[in-house]
Amino acid sequence: MGMGRGAGRSALGFWPTLAFLLCSFPAATSPCKILKCNSEFWSATSGSHAPASDDTPEFCAALRSYALCTRRTARTCRGDLAYHSAVHGIEDLMSQHNCSKDGPTSQPRLRTLPPVGDSQERSDSPEICHYEKSFHKHSATPNYTHCGLFGDPHLRTFTDRFQTCKVQGAWPLIDNNYLNVQVTNTPVLPGSAATATSKLTIIFKNFQECVDQKVYQAEMDELPAAFVDGSKNGGDKHGANSLKITEKVSGQHVEIQAKYIGTTIVVRQVGRYLTFAVRMPEEVVNAVEDWDSQGLYLCLRGCPLNQQIDFQAFHTNAEGTGARRLAAASPAPTAPETFPYETAVAKCKEKLPVEDLYYQACIFDLLTTGDVNFTLAAYYALEDVKMLHSNKDKLHLYERTRDLPGRAAAGLPLAPRPLLGALVLLLALLPVFC
Repeated sequence: MGMGRGAGRSALGFWPTLAFLLCSFPAATSPCKILKCNSEFWSATSGSHAPASDDTPEFCAALRSYALCTRRTARTCRGDLAYHSAVHGIEDLMSQHNCSKDGPTSQPRLRTLPPVGDSQERSDSPEICHYEKSFHKHSATPNYTHCGLFGDPHLRTFTDRFQTCKVQGAWPLIDNNYLNVQVTNTPVLPGSAATATSKLTIIFKNFQECVDQKVYQAEMDELPAAFVDGSKNGGDKHGANSLKITEKVSGQHVEIQAKYIGTTIVVRQVGRYLTFAVRMPEEVVNAVEDWDSQGLYLCLRGCPLNQQIDFQAFHTNAEGTGARRLAAASPAPTAPETFPYETAVAKCKEKLPVEDLYYQACIFDLLTTGDVNFTLAAYYALEDVKMLHSNKDKLHLYERTRDLPGRAAAGLPLAPRPLLGALVLLLALLPVFC
């Protein structure tokens, strides 16, 4: 479908992590207008009329306009992390493109609408705004992948790695040319290592004639059925309905369809905390401008090794010693009031009869939090996999991914097992040949 035509030329390709910092400070709740500055810069440097990355004069003009906007809001943004990040980012981009601080600035672009007389189909939903329709001329159909985050928290990556992580604070789940997703995990109980997702921010980036930039934000006890600007679709563009929010269960279950990138997102509130699940084409998953400078992206790269917890070892210890004796030995201390191991097993078995990693994650969460709602979190996470995963043979996972030291921390893909075996054999035979 030519996914790079608009977003591939976006300045976010040079600065992919800025969106996460900015989205955490919505303009509606702060006099600091940095989000407005950011939106104007995105509008000027993305879409079909954006300057190419090597079109330095126009790009520099957009940067100078961005810098001017930040100066105008400086007084109300003194303590704002997003503002200071934007200022430093502008300086870096100006240096990279040899832009002078003095010179013309760009004027805001007017939205260009399709000419009158277009077909009803185009005016309602241009073909480019329907990812799957764009494949009608190709023999190959798109491959879809799934990522999910739930519980204390457990991560299933796009490559079906299953990890239990600490990741306290704000972490990026997805960061590509079209979409940014950030989660914030907070302690479930004071003094406990158990954390769960308390905040979720999703940015859908401006894309050609399909959608305007839209931000969705959910927090504990607040699962809205609209974007932060109050809208429920992609804005004023002719393909706006290719991005829609649907409330499935009030305050508990929201589904976001982004047809222009073939993506479905499910957000739930289970108990006090949030769960996240997504179905996304591989082409969109891998749409990253610069892999060398790409930051951490949990759904693709997994959690850093120093943030991972071996919950299977915890499960084994719990089975052998009982939950109340685990606090000293386990990487995630148990909550002050937790279930006995046998009770946790029984409760998880009710909802998760297959003893896979979701079942084990359920037991882990009950032993570390004492909150029975985590049983439902694991149950719904598996239900979302059944709905979103394209490979029905991979719905259940049974073996936790054991990352290699140094590779996971660096965000590198794991080597295939046959290759690892060959390397081990080569090392073993090295003394013979030397």
